[in-house]
Amino acid sequence: MQACVHIVDDDASFRTAMERRLKHAGYEVATYASAQHLLDNLPSESVRSCLLLDVRIPELSGTELQERLSELGSTLPIIFLTGHPHIPTTVRAIKAGADDFLIKPVSSQDLLQAIERAIAHHEVTRGVKDKMDSVRAHVAALTPRERQVFDLVIRGNTNKQVARALGCTERTIKAHRHRVMEKMQVRTLPELVSLAERVGITSAAGQTA
Repeated sequence: MQACVHIVDDDASFRTAMERRLKHAGYEVATYASAQHLLDNLPSESVRSCLLLDVRIPELSGTELQERLSELGSTLPIIFLTGHPHIPTTVRAIKAGADDFLIKPVSSQDLLQAIERAIAHHEVTRGVKDKMDSVRAHVAALTPRERQVFDLVIRGNTNKQVARALGCTERTIKAHRHRVMEKMQVRTLPELVSLAERVGITSAAGQTA
């Protein structure tokens, strides 16, 4: 599937020219006249994409849209475009995670290189997000008792300690633990702990029952 570039700019002639340029380079293109237009038609995260975003757009500015997308959990890499460079704005955007900051008029070479980097970045972040979503889905599939066993095991408790905490036999805990490992698709305790850490479940790590 072709990668897609989303363009947010209030200048219709600029959007048209940029769309023609990028389609010629082999990209799918979607254009938006305002930040709100994009928010009302949020791009799919499932397609390799990036966002070309003008800094100065009416109502919601480019950096404000960047903040809003971040709040929504978007992984779309953002390349800012501006005809009026402003160092504090540039620094703020880069600190907030912008992939690049280009000055209009931008050469085709600089533009396409920035887009290539951003698309590659999106591929990586999308893969990480998919993995994390999968781990969270596995955790959600645990029964209430399996989740209790999971929480105690990743904190370093032995089967004996977990059994005492939950008021059942070690044999029962071993069976629950086995099912937890199967559902989480791991073979070892370190793997299980690693997955839990990645999705922020081990905030109380180190505590014992």
